[in-house]
Formats: sequence, structure tokens, C-alpha cells
Amino acid sequence: MATADDLNRQLQSQRDEIARLQRLVERNKYTTQVNYLASEKARAAAEIPVLQAQIARTQADMAGTQNKYYEASGQYDKLIGGEQRDAYMAITALFKNYGLESLAGKIFDYVKNGYGSDAIGILLQDTPEYKQRFAANEERKKLGLSVLNPQEYLATERSYRQIMKQAGLPAGFYDTNEDFTKFIAGDVSPTELQSRVDLATQATTLADSNYKEALRRMGIGQSEITAYFLDQTKAMPYLQKAAASAALGAEAIRQGFQFDQRYMEELATSGLSRDQAAAGYAKIADEYSSMATLASVYGETWNQREAERAVFEGAADVGAKRKRLASQERGAFSGSAGGARGGLSQRGGAR
Repeated sequence: MATADDLNRQLQSQRDEIARLQRLVERNKYTTQVNYLASEKARAAAEIPVLQAQIARTQADMAGTQNKYYEASGQYDKLIGGEQRDAYMAITALFKNYGLESLAGKIFDYVKNGYGSDAIGILLQDTPEYKQRFAANEERKKLGLSVLNPQEYLATERSYRQIMKQAGLPAGFYDTNEDFTKFIAGDVSPTELQSRVDLATQATTLADSNYKEALRRMGIGQSEITAYFLDQTKAMPYLQKAAASAALGAEAIRQGFQFDQRYMEELATSGLSRDQAAAGYAKIADEYSSMATLASVYGETWNQREAERAVFEGAADVGAKRKRLASQERGAFSGSAGGARGGLSQRGGAR
């Protein structure tokens, strides 16, 4: 029969075995973790070059896309650096002063390919843009005259423009670079141009008073007459437009409506004739007061411009509004309201 000591020894032995087994379990667990970590490290190490290559490709793609954006948006200065960038900025600033911003791309190409500032300046003079900007020089060559350098050319244009401005000539008459090409090509000095303008102004002043009054009534003022004497061919379109606009405006005034010069010019440009204007304003006048009153009754508006747009432009929105108001009138004033409708047909009301 086992003694208590035997049982204690057996129990301790079992405890020792359990402890040994637990140590084995822990050691195996640790070894498994280490092995797992080692395998993960190896896998990560193998992936690092792949990821680095992907990052490099992505960065290259981003740089390429960004460079394309800079080039498409004309930000060439961001594509180069150092002395090349300084040269690019200086040359583009100079040619921007000439009104030749469009040459920025060509300047960038020349700078990138290593051309110096002087060489680039010479190369750019052979471009279509440069020749167009300084077109008078080509004509001067044909006439055996000396070519103006850009500074002289621009200074002459500025003098021309100032002379025209001081003479009060109408907008659009000899106020663009293209307008001055003929003068520069013909070697007309600013002094000579000033003499021509002075003569035109004098001719305007001395013109027959009845003739000037007739022009004034057509909307043609002193500056337009001066332009006519200075260059009849160039001034004629402006005079014709003014005369046509004044003729249409006269029909508006005849019917008691306001004269809006800008709108009259739009109608004249669209080809509206004086007879058409007369008929149109007669129609507007015939119904204007009743339409304005109806609009007021129903909480809406009806003004001169709406009436003009309905008649002369066939505008769908105001046409629909006009029909709606007329329909409301028929519905509200049918039968016994006939007399009231007659009262609404009288002229009056705000425009």
C-alpha cells in the first residue's frame, strides 16, 4: 500500500512533467513566432525593391504630367533653371513688350537647345508672328526704306495713337497696331500725321453748317466728320452705321419711345430697315399702353425693351409673356367688361 510520501513524490513528479511540457510549449510558441517574423522580414525585404521601383515610376509619371501641364499652360520658366531660366525670362519679357507673348514656346525651345540671347533674338525675327507684328518693315524693304528696330517702331505707334486720341476720333478708327502699318510703311512721320489730322479738323470746322447739321441729326458728330475728312474710305463704315442707327432711333422717338443708341446699333447691324422699324414701332405703340396696364394689374411688368424684343427679335420668352397677358385680358374682361377693355387701350404707362 502506497504511503503518503509515495503519493507526494508521484504528485511532484507529475507536476514536474507538466512544467516541463509547458516549457516545451512556450519554447515552441516562441520559435514559431520568431520563424514567422523572420519569414515576414524576408518577404518585406524582397518587396522593398519592387515598391521602390513603383514609387520611382509614379514619381516619374507625376513629373511628366506636371511638365506637360506647365508646357500646356505656358509656364515654361518652371521647366528650366539657373542661367537658362534667367535668359528665358529676360527674352520673353522683351517680346511681351512687343505684343508677342505667343513666341514663349519658341523662346523656350531655343533656350533649352543652348542658343544665346543674341542668336535667339535673330531667330525670332524670322518667325511669322514677328513679321506680322512689324509688318510695315516688310513694305519698307520693298520701297527701299530703312527698317525700324522694335523700339523705334513702337515709339512711332505710340505717337500715332496719341495724335488720334487728342483729335477725339471715334473708337475703332485708327487705334490698333494694324491701322498704323500703312503709315509706317509709307514713312509718314508723327509730325506729318499731326498735320493731316489738323487739316481734317479744320475742314470739319469750315464745312457747310447745313451739311454738319444734317449729319448731326443722323447721330454723326464732330469726331466722325473729322474721321471722314482724314480717311473717307475707312470712315465710311462708321458713318453708315451711325446713319442707320439714327434712322431707326428716329422711328422710336416718333412714337414717343426712348432712343437707346446701343440697341439701335444692334438692330442696324442685324439689317433692320427704316421701314421695318417704322412698322414695328407703330405696332408697339398701338398696344403698349394696354400691355403695360395689364402687366401692372397682374403683378408683372411690360417695358419698352420687352416690347422691342418681341417685335424685332421674335424673342420667345417675351412673346409668351405677351400672349399670356392678352389671354388674361380676354378671360377677365369678356362680356360686360368690354367697356373696361376699351379704356385700357389708351396710350400711357411706364416704359
